[in-house]
Amino acid sequence: MTDSPFAGKVVLAPLTVGGNLPFRRLCVELGAQVTVGEMAMVRKLLSGSPSEFALLKSHPEESFFGVQLADRKKDSLAEGARIAESRGARFVDLNCGCPIHEITRRGLGASLLRKPTKLGLLVDAMKKAVSVPVTVKLRTGWKEGKENVCEVARICEESGADAITVHARTREQRYNRAADWDVVGRVAAERGIPVIGNGDILTYYEARERMARSGVTSLMLARGALIKPWLFREVRTGEAWEPTGEERVQVLWRLVELLRDHFGEDERGRRRAMRFLPWHMNFFCRYRPLPEERYEESARRHPLLQSRLDGGQAKTPLERLLADTRPETHQRMAEELLGSATAEEALARAQQLAVSLPPDTTERTLDVAATEVAG
Repeated sequence: MTDSPFAGKVVLAPLTVGGNLPFRRLCVELGAQVTVGEMAMVRKLLSGSPSEFALLKSHPEESFFGVQLADRKKDSLAEGARIAESRGARFVDLNCGCPIHEITRRGLGASLLRKPTKLGLLVDAMKKAVSVPVTVKLRTGWKEGKENVCEVARICEESGADAITVHARTREQRYNRAADWDVVGRVAAERGIPVIGNGDILTYYEARERMARSGVTSLMLARGALIKPWLFREVRTGEAWEPTGEERVQVLWRLVELLRDHFGEDERGRRRAMRFLPWHMNFFCRYRPLPEERYEESARRHPLLQSRLDGGQAKTPLERLLADTRPETHQRMAEELLGSATAEEALARAQQLAVSLPPDTTERTLDVAATEVAG
């Protein structure tokens, strides 16, 4: 199993909105080894939807990029997998984790957990259709008290899956309960293929503890990566990076450069970039330094992503700007960044905006709302 391309890796999760190509490139630059595109609906691919085909596009810098597919029919999934492979996917993933009602009511996503035998047939069909690896993203079950991930994972492996990701919550729990890494550990102990653990990782020391507890060698990051894209590097090096306000602006500027490279620098490209940049800032503003010596003990008891923590006092106007949670501030900041020609101009504009805005009176805490960011 150690020679599997999924062993010993830090993986960027398939993210709704956030899984855009420019952000994936940023994560690769900051240490992500495997990337997955936003969930693609097979029925839309088969109908030729340009927006759905856009989800299959990757960049050469993404050395191990996978396409995540959603469907409930063998023939459709087989064809969707072939399309993904023909478009350059290095692996294809079956979504069995999406909890959104609009998806599950169609028999897709997490609803497949309720039909393990059928799920096995879907995996088998995908595996026979392509030469690249096939993976499956699971939750622990449909609802609390009905956790069946061990059975489902066994069937997936027996049907040919090359790796399994376990998001350590039920569909019913969505993101509202702490991830159960003991369940991840049980699946990992029983299976002969790589099991990738997923849920509530925000710091390198939480990653270290969850991996030791569960026995997995690979992690998938979602909300934590949206808050601090450098989390991949922290996990791989075992060291924290606590960037200054100026350094965080440079990370944002790099995202702007990647957005421009992908969407173009004309007005149409700017409008498309504005669909994503303020959205990312809503996560980026949640960043707080969380030094191990202060937070490790509490993180063992309860994940920091699920905790309401004092964010401390911002030391400079720029830090206050970056921690501002107001949507109108994110809009203004995005406009300033996209209006800049150089990194130096971007920093100068951010500093000017920081001193001109009225203070954000929202209580300064690490308080990440439950979202539907990951497929």
